[in-house]
Amino acid sequence: MTRIIYQNAAGQRREIDAPAGRSVMQVAVANGVDGIVAECGGSAMCATCHVYVEAGPVDKLPAPNAVEDEMLESTAEPRMPNSRLSCQLVIGPELDGLVVRLPERQV
Repeated sequence: MTRIIYQNAAGQRREIDAPAGRSVMQVAVANGVDGIVAECGGSAMCATCHVYVEAGPVDKLPAPNAVEDEMLESTAEPRMPNSRLSCQLVIGPELDGLVVRLPERQV
C-alpha cells in the first residue's frame, strides 16, 4: 500500500494507505475525505477534485495533460503552480508519502 496524506484547509492531516492503480480522488471519496467533491466521477470534466500538491515525491508525478491543464483554469479556488486534479493522479508505490492540500472550497 502507498501512503497518501490529505491535509485540509485548516491544516489537519489524514493519512490513508491507498492501493495501487486508484486515483488520489478515488481513495479520498472511498474514505470519506471531506473537501473532494468529485462531481464528474474522475473524468477530468469538473475540477471539483482540485488539490495542491504540497510535499513528498512530487517529482514522480506525471505532468498535467492538456485536458487537466484546461480544467485547472476553472477551479473554485485559485490555480497555483502546484495545483492538480486528484482524479488524474494515479497511485503507485513511487508516490508513497505524497501530501495533497485541499482547497477551502471546490464549488
